[in-house]
Amino acid sequence: MSAYDFVAGELLLIDKPLEWTSFDVVNKVRNAVLRTLEQKKIKVGHAGTLDPLATGLLLIGTGRMTKKINELLVLDKEYTGTILLGGTTPSFDLETEVDATFPTDQLTEEGILAAAKRLTGSIVQTPPAFSAKKIKGERAYKKARRGETVELKGNNVTIDTFEITAIRGPEVDFRIVCSKGTYIRSIAHDLGKELQNGGHLTKLCRTRIGTYHLADALPLNDFVSALDNG
Repeated sequence: MSAYDFVAGELLLIDKPLEWTSFDVVNKVRNAVLRTLEQKKIKVGHAGTLDPLATGLLLIGTGRMTKKINELLVLDKEYTGTILLGGTTPSFDLETEVDATFPTDQLTEEGILAAAKRLTGSIVQTPPAFSAKKIKGERAYKKARRGETVELKGNNVTIDTFEITAIRGPEVDFRIVCSKGTYIRSIAHDLGKELQNGGHLTKLCRTRIGTYHLADALPLNDFVSALDNG
C-alpha cells in the first residue's frame, strides 16, 4: 500500500459487496484513504454504477485520476448472473416483489436460446423505472418508490454477447458482454417478454470493464484493512 500515490492519482479495482451502493463504496474508500494520508479532503469517484443487489468489479479513481473517469465509462462490460423466468417485478430484479406470474412448463431450451439470440446486437432498450436515470432533475427510482408513473425513453445499446450458460428449470444463467448504458435488469425483463412469459434478475456480477478484470480486484474490506494496517 505504501506504493500508492492517491493524490497524484490511482485507479483501484474493488470487488463491490452485495447490498452496498457504489456511492457507499466510494465513501468507504475515501475515508480509508483520508485516514492513511491524514488529510481532510481528496477526490474519489467511480466509473460505472453497480446496483446494490449486484456484486463485482467497480473501478474507483482517486486524486487526479478522477479526471479520467469519463474515459473509462465508455468501455465495454461483461456480466454473469441468473434470470428467473415465470414472474415479473416492477424493478426487474429482487428489489421489489413479484407482481405477475406465468406458467413455465411450456418453456424449452431451444426457445430460451433463440430469445437470447434475438436480444443480441444493436437494440433499443428501455431503462427500468427503478433506475438512476433523471427525470426533471430527480432520479427515476425515487419517483417509482413513491408509486408515481415513470416513463423513460429507449436507449440504443449493443449486446455483443448474450450467452446462456445453464438452464435449471425456470432459472437461466448467462454471460453478457455489452456497451455502456446497458441495463442487465432490462435484458432479464425483455427475455421474459420474448418468451411471452415473465422474467426478472436474481443475481448479477460484473466480471470485466474493458481490460480490467474482477480476478484482479480486491474485496472492499481487504483493501480498507490493508490501508489501515499500513
